[in-house]
Amino acid sequence: MIVTETTAGAPMQALENSYSSLPSAFYARIEPTPVAAPRLLRLNRVLAEQLGLDPEALASDAGVALLAGNRVPIGAEPLAMAYAGHQFGHFVPSLGDGRAILLGECVDRDGRRRDIQLKGAGRTPYSRSGDGRAVLGPVIREYVLGEAMAGLGIPTTRALAMVASGEEVFREAIEQGAVLTRVAASHVRVGTFEYFARRGDNDAVRQLADYVIQRHYPECRKADNPYQAMLAAISSRQGELIARWMLVGFIHGVMNTDNMAISGETIDYGPCAFIDGYHPGRVYSSIDRGGRYAYNQQPSIGLWNLAQLAHCLLPLLGDDGELAMQRARAALDSYGQHFEAGYAGGLRAKIGLTEAHDGDDELVQDLLGRMAEHNADFTNSFRLLCDLKQDDRSADRPLRALFAEPGAFDDWAVRWRTRLAEQPSTDAERRTAMRAVNPAYIPRNHRVQQAIDAAAREQDLQPLDDLLRVVSKPFEDHDHLAEYRLPPRPEEVVQRTFCGT
Repeated sequence: MIVTETTAGAPMQALENSYSSLPSAFYARIEPTPVAAPRLLRLNRVLAEQLGLDPEALASDAGVALLAGNRVPIGAEPLAMAYAGHQFGHFVPSLGDGRAILLGECVDRDGRRRDIQLKGAGRTPYSRSGDGRAVLGPVIREYVLGEAMAGLGIPTTRALAMVASGEEVFREAIEQGAVLTRVAASHVRVGTFEYFARRGDNDAVRQLADYVIQRHYPECRKADNPYQAMLAAISSRQGELIARWMLVGFIHGVMNTDNMAISGETIDYGPCAFIDGYHPGRVYSSIDRGGRYAYNQQPSIGLWNLAQLAHCLLPLLGDDGELAMQRARAALDSYGQHFEAGYAGGLRAKIGLTEAHDGDDELVQDLLGRMAEHNADFTNSFRLLCDLKQDDRSADRPLRALFAEPGAFDDWAVRWRTRLAEQPSTDAERRTAMRAVNPAYIPRNHRVQQAIDAAAREQDLQPLDDLLRVVSKPFEDHDHLAEYRLPPRPEEVVQRTFCGT
């Protein structure tokens, strides 16, 4: 039986739920299904404090009961959100939260409203044939990837806690059950708009748009057409977000429209991965058999997804069809503008260039082409480049060794050093600036899998803690954990990553 917290001694502040003020078609009210024997695996204490929560209270038995879904916080109005989505280009009219339940919202110490959601909290009306549960491996993956993205300064959902359920979950084999507490700016997706637009419910589309403007883009209310301004703002954020993914070698792996958050945060860490040996067409996701969501396809897919959102909003953009289309196209233009500026500027910063000159784009693309041809490690190539000097090649050896043919780097480095001579910064100044944008650590696929295996097979969370330590502060040197910088040995290479469902 679910127990509702009382005010006295509550481990979580009273929640609100602005989403429940929308009509009932937007969600299904459903309480979490209690688990057998909840046990706290990890609590994100830094995030808890940012949310204004008491970490010690959350780690208590009463707090763990909340994080597992066995108790409901004060003010919570648990619900599962309805949405649709284009999955690998094919429209699915009814998806929704099949294993996630939104408890409510809190306002953090910076005055930002944040959703608190349980993943793996049991069946909902949108579960279809699923059991509504989550298993330990994907829960660990989402916890690690969210913290890594936060450490990289990339907008992301984050995990507040991981709780073992004490229950077995049946997938391809029997696995350990777990519940993840996810924190997000909101869980409204492109697919949420599609759910109503495809049903011809323009009133619901308008209500949802008004809600999104109020919550995420209040500045749009003053625009001549607030909905066009909202679309442009969403497009801008997505362009910036995907540019930042590309700059660190991140592949989302399943960029369906139901996995694109309106807030501009990275959401739904399923078969995602960071590139080891660079290749622009790299695919890791086991379900992306055609490469639709390959690394180099992400910018175009981001625009494709936003075009689906624009189609949903056409009735709000103008009574005249042609006018509505013109406004939609104008709003979508902001995606490309922000992506190109973020990506090109980010690449220049990664190779230490402080101002844009003619030929800079060709210079950095030539480096990427050579990295791809010679299977150079993406992260380590850029990080080692930070330490090179303009007039001294003695430090080049570690970076040269990443290329199957070191001479391929030498040819490029001559041109790079010539370009560096055109700017006034010293080697030390450039090194500091480059190390601030080129991480030393990413959550490498084999390290994530090692952490999952150690936790699942041996109940050993030390590899997880070590991995979290380095990816939470990825731009710092962690000399005692330097092995986490190393690419996988041939027998450690992870070729495929998998969806958590």
